[in-house]
Order: sequence, then C-alpha cells, then structure tokens
Amino acid sequence: MKTRNKLVRMAKVLSMAFAIFLQIYWFKICRKPQAEWDILWGKIGERYRRTLFDLEGLLIKVGQILSTRADLLPKAFISQIEDLTDNVPPSNWSEIEGILAAEWGQSLQQQFLSIEKTAIASASIGEVYKGVLRDGTEVAIKVKRPYIDTIVQTDFRVLAIIIWFADHLVPIPKGFINFNVLFKELKEVIERELDYSKELDNILYFQERCKDMDVVIPSVYSELSTSNVLVMEWVDGTRITDFESVENSTRKELAQQLIKVFLPQWLERGRFHADPHPGNILVSKEGKIILLDFGMIGEITKKDAAHFQKLIESFLSKNYSQAVASLAQLGFLLPDAETRTIEKLLAEFSSFQPEQLKEMDLLALKMEMNDMIQALPIQVPTRFVFLGRSFVTVEGIIRNLAPEEELVDLGKPVFMEWLNKQGINKWSWIWQWIQSQPVFKLIHSVTEFLDAPQKLADLKEIEQRRQFQFTIYENNKKRLFLVTLLGMIGIAAGIYTSDDFIRNLSAGVSATTLIGYVISNHKQKKWLKYMHEKR
Repeated sequence: MKTRNKLVRMAKVLSMAFAIFLQIYWFKICRKPQAEWDILWGKIGERYRRTLFDLEGLLIKVGQILSTRADLLPKAFISQIEDLTDNVPPSNWSEIEGILAAEWGQSLQQQFLSIEKTAIASASIGEVYKGVLRDGTEVAIKVKRPYIDTIVQTDFRVLAIIIWFADHLVPIPKGFINFNVLFKELKEVIERELDYSKELDNILYFQERCKDMDVVIPSVYSELSTSNVLVMEWVDGTRITDFESVENSTRKELAQQLIKVFLPQWLERGRFHADPHPGNILVSKEGKIILLDFGMIGEITKKDAAHFQKLIESFLSKNYSQAVASLAQLGFLLPDAETRTIEKLLAEFSSFQPEQLKEMDLLALKMEMNDMIQALPIQVPTRFVFLGRSFVTVEGIIRNLAPEEELVDLGKPVFMEWLNKQGINKWSWIWQWIQSQPVFKLIHSVTEFLDAPQKLADLKEIEQRRQFQFTIYENNKKRLFLVTLLGMIGIAAGIYTSDDFIRNLSAGVSATTLIGYVISNHKQKKWLKYMHEKR
C-alpha cells in the first residue's frame, strides 16, 4: 500500500474533497452554464482518479461502486472512473508469512508442503497465493493485506467527515443523492469483504444453490480458514474473455450457459454474485463455467422477488399500468413521478423489435437512456445498485463472447425455460392481459380525467409553496456563505497586516455566519424531507 500514514492519507483525501466542494460552490454562485459544469465534473473525476491510484486501499473500491451510479452522478464524472481496475502491487512475503503463521498458530511447514512466495493475484483488500497441502492437494490461499484493517478504518473516518460536509454544506439537491444511505451501503459492503468467514459462508451457499447447474464453485477448507485467511480448492481454467483459448464454436453455448447461471440470481429470492468481472469467471477444460471470489454479494428479498415476477408478467401481458405499479413498489419511481408518462415510455420501449435494434447504435442508445433516467423522476434504489452492476458486467462479457448474436436471441430460450420452472399462474396472466385491454383503460382514463382538475390544483399550490420557500432558504445560505468567505479574506488580511482588530473582527463574523449557515441548512434539510413526504 503506497501510503499507510494516517495523517497523510487524511490530509490528501480531505484536501481533494474540500477543493471540489469550493469549486461546486463557485460554479453554483456564478450560475455557470451546463457545458462548463460538464467540464468541471470531468476534472473532478480526473482528480479523484489520480488521488485513488496514489492512495489505493478503500478509495479504489469507492470508485468502483460510484462508477455504477450513472443514474445519479454526472456522465462526465462517471466517464473518468468507469474502467477502474482493482490491481495493487503484492506485499512482501515476510509480512504475509507472519499473518499466516499467526492465524494458524503454527509454522506453515506443518500444514503445507510448499507455498509459492509470489502472489498470483493482488487486489486492494486481499492477495492470493498457490500452495500444496501435506497430502499433495493444490489450494488457493487468500490472505488479507497487511495493515488493511487500519487503513480502511482511517479511510472510513475521512469518508464520514466528507459525507457530513456534503450532506450539510454542499449545494446539491438532497433528493439527488442520499449521501448517508450511500455511505452506509459502502461501509456494509467493505466490512463484509474484510471478513473472510462471511465469504466462506457465501461459497457454501452458492455450492448448494448451484448444485443442479453445470457450474463449478471451488470447495473450501473450513479448518484452515479464518476471518483473515481463506483456503480454497485450486481450480484450473482460462479467463472467459481469453478468446485465444475459447473456441469460436463454443462461445455461443458459453454465453447461454452464463445467462443460465446468473438469471436465477437476478430474479429469484436469495444472494447473487455482485462482482462477476472476467477475472472471476473462468472456463474449465471441460467447458464448464467456474465462478470465483464471493466477497461482494448482494441479496434479493422474497418481497422484491415477488415484485420482479409481477413486473415480468406485466411486460408479457403488455399491462404497462401494472408494470409502473410494480416499479413504484420496488422503489424505482420517485414520489412525484407521472405514471401515465412512464406508461407511455414503457410501451414505446417494448415496441422495439430485435430487427430494429440491429440497425441502431446500441452504445448511443444506452447513453441516451442514461440521460433519460436522469431527466425523469426515476432512480435506482440503493439495494439494487449491485444487482445492476452484476447485470451490466455479465452483459458486457456476453457481448464480447458472441458479438454476432443478439442478446435477446441468446437469452430468450433461457428465459422461457426459467419462466416454465417458476410456474407463473396462467389465470393471473390472463387477468392482467384483460386489464390491459382498451375497455379497462377507458374506465381508468375516465376516473383519472374526473379527478384531474383537483389534482392539478393541489400540485400547483404545493409546487408554488415549495419553490418560494426553497428560494428563501437558498438566498439565505448564499448570503451567509459569501459573508463567511469575506470574513476568511479579512482574517488573512489581518494576519498579513498584523492588525489584531481586523483579524479578530473577521474571525467573529466568519464564525457567526458559519453557524448561521449550518442552522439554515439544517432547517432546509428538515423542510425538504417534509416536502418530499407530502409530495
């Protein structure tokens, strides 16, 4: 790890964060046009990228998670961090040997015939070494990096400070990003990855879940595994993206096999692999999929799985009003979303035929959809961030495996097979289809038409009150911030001229206005929360 010193790490991260906050404030005060905002977010992303490569540790993981939030963060920022790789130089063998001996309470020779002293894989949290047990069995030994717990604790303290400032002082609409939820999610994910006993439990879970599938999950040696060390079966295979080793004739079958492995994980209740990048998916000599690294795991609840199934039924029966209701129950729609508009968008999107998609620029379509999501009252719920990451990563692998094949054509037989196994209720499907017919739509439309004038009047009144109060809060905060800034300039002038009166007066003004700013921001935050619930 390049920088272990706590104070150095904290100073570098905090200086970067506060410089970014000041830039955002300045652009907000000057009311810069969107083109200049895009340039600013690109520079912010570039600076963040340089800093995290300099410090490594937790920051790389943070960048990888933030890169999945294209629905919340600016495109210019995402473009700078979307291809981050968790590739860190390995530690000294003497440090790793000390950790292993301390964990097992005995010398390595008592358990192993040999251990290779060069890591075969090295990431920000752990490293993997190849070893041979006393009975001649080859194993993979995953060890936490030296001092990583201390480094992560330091980084979390720094992030907590940054999150507090961002949540209370940065002029970003609080409905745009829930900083506290994002921090809590990040902390939970990293803490799970730091405890290898939880990864061991995940491996045992997936072995049971995938026992009827044509997929290989390495076995584990529980007696040699601890919270800091994980010993697993050594499995030979080639990367699924190593096209020189994977024959063209088997690529389509591998792509469908990959869909078959991951589709139930995405749609059924239970845990799913949240980090299926090409380094964690291998192909055995027999052509089987091998899944590795179960440190980053997400989970779909029974309730969410039921809503997902309802959503699928709605699309199959073209009942888009029910589809919108399912999206709302899953948390994808904000409270002020206009359901009829979302219905029309779903209907238009579903009307695309595979033949039309072949003629489109899919990359441009994906970017346009990201823009549309940001413009509409839609956001990806925090609990589904890793589900989206898992899907997008696997989708990218499949497109590289079988570039000539359409994703819809590859997935349709697998999806229909999964539907048959789920036993979707035929009468429920028929009832949804009937509800989607014009007669029922006419009844809903008449009801909505009769209620529309009162709804519009209520919405207009609420919006006017909200806009007026919001403007008052923003103007107060802007004035207080400017006075605080002038006070700081006065302090600097007092120090430069050695005038105690100017310095003390400026310090008093800055302190008073800063307190006023915090109070005003706190009141605005409480008010926004109230308005959010009312809307």
